[in-house]
Amino acid sequence: MNISIITVGKLKEKYLKQGIEEYTKRLSAYAKIEIIEVPDEKAPENLSDADMQQIKQKEGERILAKVHPDAHVIALAIEGRMLTSEQLADNIDKLATYGKSKIAFIIGGSLGLADEVMKRADESLSFSKMTFPHQLMRLVLVEQVYRAFRIVRGEPYHK
Repeated sequence: MNISIITVGKLKEKYLKQGIEEYTKRLSAYAKIEIIEVPDEKAPENLSDADMQQIKQKEGERILAKVHPDAHVIALAIEGRMLTSEQLADNIDKLATYGKSKIAFIIGGSLGLADEVMKRADESLSFSKMTFPHQLMRLVLVEQVYRAFRIVRGEPYHK
């Protein structure tokens, strides 16, 4: 299985990079994983709605340019469906069973995802009704994908 995590912005925090590297290394036993960063748009504090839409649009174009045409796209969005770790594992397992070997998870920038990205998504996933920094979501997502593969294979993992 090929998993892409397409995300807006560069990761600067060393502790997050270390955590992501650790889970990416662990995940490599189960799937090929690639983290693709697209540049974020600089967003001043007081943006109009039109400015926000324009920024999301530009970031969205960059994201969509990185999505493989055959990929099953899962957008991370606060309004998405909440799943347990076991349900996420089951979803990933079903995708593999039905020949979807490419999964692209998309993490937007600080303003969220453009409508065009949400339209391209096959499903949207929410980790919580709370808002998290998009940089932290990379780590949480990689850990949950790793956990999903452990669950699918019936391997022990702390609960």
